[in-house]
Amino acid sequence: MTNKEKYKQAFSTMHISDEFSLEVKKMTTTSNNKPKLNRLVASIAACVLIVGCATVAYATDFCGIQRTLQLWINGDQTDVTIQFDGNGNYNMNYIDAEGDSKNRGGSGVFIEDDGTERPLTDDELIEEITAPDVQYEDNGSVWVYWFDQKIDITDKFENNVCYIKLVKGEETLYMTVKYQNGYATAPDRYQSPSSFN
Repeated sequence: MTNKEKYKQAFSTMHISDEFSLEVKKMTTTSNNKPKLNRLVASIAACVLIVGCATVAYATDFCGIQRTLQLWINGDQTDVTIQFDGNGNYNMNYIDAEGDSKNRGGSGVFIEDDGTERPLTDDELIEEITAPDVQYEDNGSVWVYWFDQKIDITDKFENNVCYIKLVKGEETLYMTVKYQNGYATAPDRYQSPSSFN
């Protein structure tokens, strides 16, 4: 008799019990569900991670740094949302006194003593935004706005130049305005109209 036949004869009397096959069936069913559950949990975690990273990237990289501040605009204290891109540029959104949504933007550079240019910092940009502003109205009037001050300078021009002293607390600014041709300010004296524009 060959070895194969001997094994058949020895094991032919053995039968697998019903309990054993049921246990195998349970193990097969349970082991098939766990990988599906693990994949589902891993997929949800990956989605949460992707959405979280995208939100942080949007807030910091794409839009730059965003601040909500109160600034004086046209003599009214206004809540504004400003986005700085870190390269000397800003974009500002606010609701004006009439309830209209406004968008304003700008940029700036500073020229160092050695002649090199650098973008303005966020604080320097805010200083520029809060600087005095001259506006020419449709009715022909000319107004200077600085913090809560609204000054009508329409009748103060002589030879298309106006000089005005602005005072706010301890701070004083001397302002020279050329009619529809720019303005300059200094803390100690009026600027000569020929020194700008």
